[in-house]
Amino acid sequence: MKSDRPVNLDIFTMNLPFTALASFAHRITGGILFVGLAFGLYALQLALSSAQGFAEAVMLSDTVLGRIIFTGLVFSFSYHLLAGIKHLLLDFHIGDSVRGAHLTSVVVVLLALLATLVFGVLIW
Repeated sequence: MKSDRPVNLDIFTMNLPFTALASFAHRITGGILFVGLAFGLYALQLALSSAQGFAEAVMLSDTVLGRIIFTGLVFSFSYHLLAGIKHLLLDFHIGDSVRGAHLTSVVVVLLALLATLVFGVLIW
């Protein structure tokens, strides 16, 4: 029995709407925050261990790599928070039309970039 269902479900060949990409990004930033939590807890443990540990934790945040990681975590947190608020609003049927979902997805991305820019200036 032959089915008319698509056989190739390669996500990279599909033309996904922006809202689907924003939803994937929400999941990805959640994973980044989960992994970043380990680094944050390590830095906290290092800072609370002793005065020398605090100095080492501060030195970690003063390196270029530390600032890049921290800026990435700021973007992940701001995007994940704003996208989570958007999903809560969807539960109340606010912005659940196709046009509303697209508009709120664009607003979430722009606000997350704006928040990262503001905090990025403070970080760098």
